[in-house]
Amino acid sequence: MTSPNSFFLILPENGRQKPLFLNKLAQERDHLPSFVRNCPVAMRYLDLLGPLAWHLFPDRGLKPRGQHEHTLRYASFAAAHLVKLEEGFASTSKLRRYLSEHPGLSWLLGFQVHQNGFIPRWSQFQTSLPRVRHFNRILRKMPNVALQVLLGSSVQILQAELAGIASMFGQAISLDTKLVLAWVRENNPKAYVKDRYNPAKQPKGDPDCRLGVKRRKNIRPGTQATSTPKENPVRGSTVFTQAEFYWGYASGVVATKVPGWGEFVLAEMTQPFNKGDATYFFPLMADVERRLGFRPHFGSLDCAYDAFYVYEYFHSDEHDGFAAVPLAERGGYKERFFDPDGLPLCKAGLAMPLKFTFTDRTRAIIEHERGKYVCPLLFPHPNGQSCPIDHKRWNKGGCTADMPTSVGARIRYQLDRDSDVFKKAYNQRTATERINSQAKALGIERPHLRNQQAIANQNTLIYILINLRALRRVRQKKTALSS
Repeated sequence: MTSPNSFFLILPENGRQKPLFLNKLAQERDHLPSFVRNCPVAMRYLDLLGPLAWHLFPDRGLKPRGQHEHTLRYASFAAAHLVKLEEGFASTSKLRRYLSEHPGLSWLLGFQVHQNGFIPRWSQFQTSLPRVRHFNRILRKMPNVALQVLLGSSVQILQAELAGIASMFGQAISLDTKLVLAWVRENNPKAYVKDRYNPAKQPKGDPDCRLGVKRRKNIRPGTQATSTPKENPVRGSTVFTQAEFYWGYASGVVATKVPGWGEFVLAEMTQPFNKGDATYFFPLMADVERRLGFRPHFGSLDCAYDAFYVYEYFHSDEHDGFAAVPLAERGGYKERFFDPDGLPLCKAGLAMPLKFTFTDRTRAIIEHERGKYVCPLLFPHPNGQSCPIDHKRWNKGGCTADMPTSVGARIRYQLDRDSDVFKKAYNQRTATERINSQAKALGIERPHLRNQQAIANQNTLIYILINLRALRRVRQKKTALSS
């Protein structure tokens, strides 16, 4: 068997040794110890986890407590939790038992005791593994930014793997959120809880979760829940709103679809459930740009993202990209028309000049400039003409329009949502739906965890595993096509 000393690197800061990790061991698999090479489980996980850039993982700088003490890195625990998700273990105790039964895998993940430079016997692996409580503690304490490095690594690996197959990888994205239920009795409809949906009464089981609304339905007394009727509208006094409230979090994910090859996660983040969907947009898209190296051209999102800054983000004079978002019809305006200079048209078809601009800090998640557009017959000076259609606001100073000056505010109304191009781009939304379906199968919807940090870390690990599985399928398909 190869000497164990060949699997060490020297740390420059303290001169001590630490074992090589998965990506380096994957390159030196022929020199691995025989008990590792002969373990099918260890080699399977070396193939699954080895491609990630573990050498870039920002680990903690723990100092050994003694001459023969071995401090475990965050990377070892992150890899172990990926094993837990891949195997479908419901508890950490099952993960620890699985690692103790496969010493080759334990050695591969870095859970080994080094005494005088020798690898311990198989019987010593049971005592060298951390306790279950420590596995759970690290999941709560590990900074999420470290796991985001691994997720970014998986995106770049997929981009390189599909470079010769899908040159448009990441050009079209979709963004959506997934409800994550908190592990509290307030979410159990069979448990009696006084003031179950009082946002000021924080559940004792989870100090970080927040109350939010999943969906709302308009209901007429004595009937089933229906949407707002488009014909024969009902008076508001005869209709009431039914909402579904939950305590928990939401996981926002950006995905891209490559026809014939699958769907892939580009970015993700977790927030309390009381945060609006629009708050996910800029942080997630910043991660997407950094990982892909460019800004996507097309975006497919639901009506929660029907905002001027979303349309502005995907608009560019260099390409024909746009955001495929349904019109939410907020503010009572179903349509607006503009002249060639971008000025809104009144009901009479006259271009409305800009009277003044101001900074708005309240009506959107970002500070933006808004403009006040007024009747051209009265501004800058009354020209003596009357309104051609005798609009009802003519005697009240004429028509006005208050809207952002951003180009996205015009694109929002000018977008042809009945065109084949729009429909094709909007079909990209199935990418996030399929990713959410895979994440649900991995347990993202009902985690048995009780704080935001642990839940956010587990969510990131779930999306990393989804990408790793997709990478495995891509390589298997490429091998089948080449043979």
